[in-house]
Amino acid sequence: MHERDRSGARRVPALRFSLARRRLLGWAVLPAAATLVPPAFAQAARIASGRLWPAHEYTRLILESPAPLVWRVATLKEPERVVLDLDGVEPGPEVAQLAQRVNADDPHLAGIRWGRASAGSLRLVLDLKSEVVAQVFALRPVGDFGHRLVVDLIPLAPPDPLMALLEPERAKPAPAAQGDAKAGAREPADARAAKGAMRRATVAIDPGHGGEDPGAIGRRGTYEKHVALAISRKLKTILDADKAVRPVLTRDDDYFVPLALRVQKARRAQADLLVSIHADAFREPRARGSSVYALSENGATSAAARWLAQKENDADLIGGVNLDARDPQLARTLLDLSQTAQIADSLKVGRQVLQELAEVNALHKRDVEQAGFAVLKAPDVPSILVETAFISNPDEEAKLRDPRHQARYAESIADGIRRYFAKHPTLKVG
Repeated sequence: MHERDRSGARRVPALRFSLARRRLLGWAVLPAAATLVPPAFAQAARIASGRLWPAHEYTRLILESPAPLVWRVATLKEPERVVLDLDGVEPGPEVAQLAQRVNADDPHLAGIRWGRASAGSLRLVLDLKSEVVAQVFALRPVGDFGHRLVVDLIPLAPPDPLMALLEPERAKPAPAAQGDAKAGAREPADARAAKGAMRRATVAIDPGHGGEDPGAIGRRGTYEKHVALAISRKLKTILDADKAVRPVLTRDDDYFVPLALRVQKARRAQADLLVSIHADAFREPRARGSSVYALSENGATSAAARWLAQKENDADLIGGVNLDARDPQLARTLLDLSQTAQIADSLKVGRQVLQELAEVNALHKRDVEQAGFAVLKAPDVPSILVETAFISNPDEEAKLRDPRHQARYAESIADGIRRYFAKHPTLKVG
């Protein structure tokens, strides 16, 4: 239940652009480029704010304006660059310092230049470090955000940390090659079968929100996305030390991951469990405690669960998803309602995690609740959403900011995961 006031949402910690000396550059004529939005607005537009979100998976540039922007885009080579023309836009203070706001360690973006393409037309040139696919799309106003133009710079061969994690496992030699094959032969057959039947359980840890989407914001300015990532990293560190579990993160930095892609990442990693980490919020600061949620096929178990699911599912609208680029097969998967077994297992692991959370925090709900969370809809991966505490409660916000309490939340979730797999061990296929 993530309510944000206007001032809170405007404090998104992105790279905002301030006034600098205007610098006009000369440009060659732009080659033929696709016009992706019809010129429907004659009045002059302006850029109200700009934000950059660099990450290894992709770099995102967001231009926000009071009215829709009319734009054209082209990708050029030698050197690699993306050219974005904005019709009816005059250079202003939010554009002037774009070049100074590019991080030197940005994996994909080397710099930004700007100038006039023609009278009344602003041109942005994004200098690239390597070849990328540029996805540009517009977002309608939502919440406290105005019209946004999103430019995603996606590498041609994007890094896949989940698959990279699986490669060392595949490269390991067979057990017989690691020691004396004869010694293995002398081992009783039933003992060898018992060892061979087990494998490490893969747990996809999903830090909620990120990038353009801050999630809930506490009264002291604590961002849910930062808390979720901090606890998730600690949870991964704890589980890394467990030889029976192999943890992976769906995001490892401050960038936005669409809900459907979070599900896809867990499935690609062949996860045995997905745990989505969040921090709850409510309009009344007295609300407190930890909660665990699973997917529901038949509606939410409470009005609060229904409202929370809607708020979490709105993350795609806030974070910014190019709906035209969605994989139709994945969309069908997310709509698949034949998830009875998945939900049953999700409730089992949810109960274990909830019992452990009760040791470190009060419980907001003593039972695992259910609702239609999009991030929990992988049909073949048991999935839970953990609301660690209420970021809107001053006492719990202070705990969520404290690394020691973050570690306690992470340890309790890890203990619940271990208890679940101890009762429901994973089996080796094939």
